[in-house]
Amino acid sequence: MVLGCFALLSCPSALASSPTNIFDPAATPARSIFSLSMLVLSVTLAIFLIVGGLLVYALIRFRQRPSDTEHEPAQIYGSNQIELSWTVIPILIVVMLFLSTTRVIWETEAANKPVGALDVIAIGHQFWWEYRYPKLGIVTANELHIPTSDPRDPTPTYLEMSSADVAHSFWIPRLAGKTDLIPNRTNTMWIDPPEAGLYLGQCVQYCGTQHAKMLLRVYADSPAEFAAWTRKQQQIPDDNIVGNPLAQEGKATFLRTACMSCHTVAGTSATGRFGPDLTHLASRETIASGPIENTPGNLRRWIEDPESMKPGSLMPAMHLNDRDLDAITAYLTTLH
Repeated sequence: MVLGCFALLSCPSALASSPTNIFDPAATPARSIFSLSMLVLSVTLAIFLIVGGLLVYALIRFRQRPSDTEHEPAQIYGSNQIELSWTVIPILIVVMLFLSTTRVIWETEAANKPVGALDVIAIGHQFWWEYRYPKLGIVTANELHIPTSDPRDPTPTYLEMSSADVAHSFWIPRLAGKTDLIPNRTNTMWIDPPEAGLYLGQCVQYCGTQHAKMLLRVYADSPAEFAAWTRKQQQIPDDNIVGNPLAQEGKATFLRTACMSCHTVAGTSATGRFGPDLTHLASRETIASGPIENTPGNLRRWIEDPESMKPGSLMPAMHLNDRDLDAITAYLTTLH
């Protein structure tokens, strides 16, 4: 571990190219974790160098020489000073690291929640994320939008996290430490990125076949951009199909097939909760929880045969004919 971290530190270009770089924190919790990580790395690196140096010294200083007549060097038994030092010093190091870790955990979890904080309910599913904004009346999936937080007037986002099925784990390295989502239990975390941008993460608790493709995308928007996104999400996009016969046909097909049993589209009779809310599907950059770009072609392939794009996905193949596939795709692409 120490050698791996040392290699990363010696190659800053590798760090800069990673969107999940723990050495480039962008929020208060991540900065606290970064400081603690550097302390632990420094201590373990010092231990490695000391132990390695002593080992090299012993190998050179006490190596066998041609002039040696004895097969073994003189044996020394016991040293109270050495035994005391290698017992006490590790204990002091462990206590120091324990107290440092406890302080970071306490400061993160005991932070006061500002009045202007945004509340989001995050629910892990196999294999996608559901986000609910209870105060805003918004339900979306896989792409979390939050406002940036001005350090002079903090407006952090508080996530209330749970699981709908198995254990998941929510981790965006540049924003905060990982938090587990456990069935029948609620955990919380908060993030406050001051700069707008896209922050990537990953489910880091093995949750089944498609665990590796259960990605996280957090969009930190400026206050104005977040307000605009909120207004858009609160609208019902049904009017977008006016004047589009194929999309109108797709809506009718969507509502008479099994699609409506698993998905919700606001303003329609589709109120399923097993799959992601599709009300504003076309406004998302990706589908299938992150790994697939949201294009009409990819969306059509996904509806036709999800298994071919994401093996192990719980969405079944719909077995629709080409006309119905084209119509439903046309309808879904209007849901901005």
